[in-house]
Amino acid sequence: MLEIEHVSKDMGEFVLKDASLQVNDGEYLVIIGPTGAGKTILLETLAGIYPPDSGRVVLDGRDITDVPPRERNICMVYQDYMLFPHLTVAENIGFGLRNRKVEATEIERKVTDAARFLAIDHLLHRHPDTLSGGEQQRAAIARAIVMEPALLLLDEPLSALDGQTREKLRKELRRLHDLYGITVIHVTHNFEEVFSLADRVAVIRGGEIVQVGEPHEVFRKPNCEFVANFVGVENLFHGRCVQKGDLCEIDAGGVRIVSATCSGDGEVTATVRPEDILISRTPLDSSAQNSLKGTIVDIVDNGMVVRITVDAGIPFVVVLTRRGVVDLDIHQDEEVWITFKASSVHVF
Repeated sequence: MLEIEHVSKDMGEFVLKDASLQVNDGEYLVIIGPTGAGKTILLETLAGIYPPDSGRVVLDGRDITDVPPRERNICMVYQDYMLFPHLTVAENIGFGLRNRKVEATEIERKVTDAARFLAIDHLLHRHPDTLSGGEQQRAAIARAIVMEPALLLLDEPLSALDGQTREKLRKELRRLHDLYGITVIHVTHNFEEVFSLADRVAVIRGGEIVQVGEPHEVFRKPNCEFVANFVGVENLFHGRCVQKGDLCEIDAGGVRIVSATCSGDGEVTATVRPEDILISRTPLDSSAQNSLKGTIVDIVDNGMVVRITVDAGIPFVVVLTRRGVVDLDIHQDEEVWITFKASSVHVF
């Protein structure tokens, strides 16, 4: 287990502020946040590149706060590969093992196994400048996993790759994690990587870890407006909440929204995911507590889905498939009904 306890680091432009986090053995944790939020400095502090100003880092029960990087058994892979240009792929992958004075036959075996797993065993004789970006990143990852690290740190490892290569390598990272059971912390801006790779996700802002949870929990139930905005919650409403039995009513700009996820009275922020809202030409015969009449003010076809904005006193964004739009035969400026459950209204 990795335990990050109240770690702070001030480097001027980049900071960590009292960051605390636990990562379980074999867990794949993905960290997201805006540019400059402190994601990379957190990884580099864990790797020992920078000592924290305060706090401590404990790995498998051992305090490694002041342990030199080479003695931490932590490997880090950057987005720009950082391969040695004068060494072959095989020599790059085996570099750390040679520094550990591992026997040559064992180095050859580990290098070959890792290269075969990542489908670059036919490139072992080549130099980095003759490889594609995806091949270079595979070599960098292979160099890390042959070290059998207690913790693997990935700093936006797929961001420099084209879409098809990124998708292939994402699947290989999942397969690698399943096979080796390595504890991984992966920094990214790509939400697809969160849902395809993460056991849990942590959101960081201004050096502070503001929410940690399973991906569906963080994306569907953000704990603050910053997280809601960052993960793309589009239906975000401020209002006053009044408890009514097991439910509560929120007055959001004169529009009544019923929620089953809040308790107590007072000012709140409510969110509804666009995919949780049904749209129809007439009121639906449904047990859903929220049914509002509105006018379609915008229709945007994004290829895979169509985003429809309905003005029901406040704007609601609804997501449909293209087939759904055709079947409903709805158009801009038409009146429609939107319906959603009280349990779909998340409040913080």
